[in-house]
Amino acid sequence: MPDLSRRRLLATAALAVPAVLAMPHVRAKARSKFVYKYGNNLPLTHPLNVRAAEAAAKIKTETEGALDIRIFPNNQLGGDTDMLNQVRSGALDFFTPSALVIATLVPAAPINAVGFAFPSYERVWAAMDGDLGGFIGEEIEKSGLHMMRKVWDNGFRQLTTSGKPVVTPDDLAGIKIRVPVSQLSISLFQALGAAPTSMQFSEVYTALQTKIVDAQENPLPIIQTAKLFEVQKYGMLTNHIWDGYLFVASGKTWYRLPKDIQAIAEKTLNDCGMEQRDDIAKLNASVQADLEAKGMVFSKPDPAPFREALAKAGFYVQWREKFGDAAWTRLEKYVGKLG
Repeated sequence: MPDLSRRRLLATAALAVPAVLAMPHVRAKARSKFVYKYGNNLPLTHPLNVRAAEAAAKIKTETEGALDIRIFPNNQLGGDTDMLNQVRSGALDFFTPSALVIATLVPAAPINAVGFAFPSYERVWAAMDGDLGGFIGEEIEKSGLHMMRKVWDNGFRQLTTSGKPVVTPDDLAGIKIRVPVSQLSISLFQALGAAPTSMQFSEVYTALQTKIVDAQENPLPIIQTAKLFEVQKYGMLTNHIWDGYLFVASGKTWYRLPKDIQAIAEKTLNDCGMEQRDDIAKLNASVQADLEAKGMVFSKPDPAPFREALAKAGFYVQWREKFGDAAWTRLEKYVGKLG
């Protein structure tokens, strides 16, 4: 009897070994799948969506299908304000707002968009990959969102008009110009003597076409992909604001992801963001010629009189007070003294 019991025990143990070895495989197959939505306001042809699609495909592959990011471009989920509300509530998982858009939630976020602050891309990326970008990310985190560390490029914003070119600040007097839903943009153009009107980007083409506004300002690739050249004649290379896309995730859904999936997603989105920066740099080199071929007339105003007008109007003093010394000191570290 003891021998029989011993043989049964050994047989039972032998059967248990393959079951134990199989358990990790069973757990891997049973891993939760996350289907997340990413919304933005740009056409599929824009470099942001091209690289975002690459990132989504790579993330899905590297997580073995555990994270599947579906892209909703071109305001399919509503305007910027709608999508910001959705990402806050967790109804939308990823969003790439301009810092100007997210300012309603994170007041310090648009510090990069102070008028005529950045003279070059070299200074932009030093600041955004350095202390200034880190500070913005920390402030966004406090609001319940999570920001990827690499900011994607929107580009330097340029001015366009339908009636006449702008050479000096005096030429802006009374011009009705569309700006984003941003107090900073409104303040900038008011200080320069224009009559700014905020509206969602999805409304811009029609507003220009029907002459509700006479002018607008956006980076050249946006002017091209949104076909604003059809309703605007003059383009001024003012570089008055550098604008980026902050790749943010809803804190309500981002922190549900396992740590390893978070790491894969963040690294991939950051890597693709760096490639998107290169795309915009190459696009900027050719897009002006394309817009000129479509009938736009370009000029390059001297920025010095515009900075002087802003300083005289108290613009820089006003916004230093609003942003606070912590943000402003980080900005001036990269661009020098303002005002």
